[in-house]
This record gives sequence, C-alpha cells and structure tokens, in this order.
Amino acid sequence: MNANKNHWLDDPGNVNKIVYALYICCALLLLPDFLPYKEHLHLPFEFWWGFHGFYGLIGCVLLVLAAKGMRVVLKREEDYYDG
Repeated sequence: MNANKNHWLDDPGNVNKIVYALYICCALLLLPDFLPYKEHLHLPFEFWWGFHGFYGLIGCVLLVLAAKGMRVVLKREEDYYDG
C-alpha cells in the first residue's frame, strides 16, 4: 500500500465542508420549533425553544462523566487475567 497516498479527509477543505454540513443539519433540526404544529407536552419547561436539543446535549455530557467515574471503579490492572 502506498504510504504517500492522501485520504480524502486529509484535505482541510473537505473537513471544513463536513463541519459546515453538520452546522446546517443542526440548524435544520431546530427549524420545527418555529413551525406551527400541535405539541403534546406536559411540563411548562418543555415549551422552551430548543429544550429537547439542549436536554439531549446535557444528557450525553452526563453519560460521559458517569462513564469516567465508572472507569475508576471498574478499572483492572493490565495483567489482571494472566493469573
């Protein structure tokens, strides 16, 4: 295999295109908050603009932090299974 061959993600222009595409996708996902539709929500804070997106972001951050904490408890030595 040729070691000098560039991958398509090695070009910074392509990486920038992916980042901008993700920005556009995120903006499009917030678009339904501006459209009139019947929501079946139960709690007052669920009506806040972008609530569910921010709720998901906070949930993911908390999962990562919980996983880091669990790593301390569940971590074993490198030769734990060697007997």
